Amino acid sequence: MNLRARLRNDSDHGGVLLLDGGLATELEAQGARLQGDPLWSARLLHTNPQAIKAAHHSFLLSGADVITSATYQATIQGFVQHLGVSSDAARELLASGVRLAEEAVMAFGCGQRATRPVAVTASVGPYGAFLHDGSEYSGAYADKMSVEELKAWHRPQLECLAAAGAEVLALETIPSVKEAGALAEVLREFPNCNAWISFSCKDGTHLSDGHLLQDGVRVVGRSAQVLAVGINCCPPEWVEPLLDSVVALRSPDRKWVVYPNSGEEWDAEQGWQTSEKTTASIPALSDTWIKQGAALIGGCCRVRPDQIGELRRHLKTRHPTEEEADLGM
Repeated sequence: MNLRARLRNDSDHGGVLLLDGGLATELEAQGARLQGDPLWSARLLHTNPQAIKAAHHSFLLSGADVITSATYQATIQGFVQHLGVSSDAARELLASGVRLAEEAVMAFGCGQRATRPVAVTASVGPYGAFLHDGSEYSGAYADKMSVEELKAWHRPQLECLAAAGAEVLALETIPSVKEAGALAEVLREFPNCNAWISFSCKDGTHLSDGHLLQDGVRVVGRSAQVLAVGINCCPPEWVEPLLDSVVALRSPDRKWVVYPNSGEEWDAEQGWQTSEKTTASIPALSDTWIKQGAALIGGCCRVRPDQIGELRRHLKTRHPTEEEADLGM
């Protein structure tokens, strides 16, 4: 699937593309021990790449139209610092994340009697993900860094992913207007790449750094390379008010991307805390998100393949993609 063409096709109002869910959550379900690891799921690019392919495959089986590489917490400096590898080896590891996702798609397509188009996006996390201190949910570091410093940090990762053939980057969990603007600027250095930018937010109107979501949308919306803007890793119930807050900025050229977490609470010391909240609300809430203009919908942390499958069945019934409508599915 050419994701860029699909998102730029203004005539395709009915179809919604389904994203995958929490890759690290699925890896942990397979037995990986990630909590407390400064490289998080990216360590498995080095130690167990087959586990990453297996996790991708699980989301493909559940019906995902778009899968995202295991590179959210993968950085050149992080690999050098925490794995003791060379800079060149670190770059190869980062590039391997794109290849593993593409190999998973190819294997899935070859093994299916009736294939469907699937796209791969390359994940890029915020600087706070490298810091491994939870600051991707505050953006506090952005006040201490210039736009040029943020661009210099992100440039090696974008350069490596672009060289690996990534056509669409998922610039995700971005907590601040400043970092989003820096990413939109450095993206211009890679004209063959497009991106979506999704923000981390602290409530139903504000980014994690305290700015309004609409401020972030305005900043990144100036880039013709940004195909979609939205939010990720927030409670599902925040999505509707967040999209409402930017309704005036909606346009045919700007798609919304939303992939909330399970709604459970994160504790820095104990990890995700199970609560009575579940992802069961996501399919029902997605109808409203689609009316608000969401074109890409999925899940983030704690959203498993079976829950993506549930969302797939809901979307297939209520909002069939163009291909499914043509096939009478």
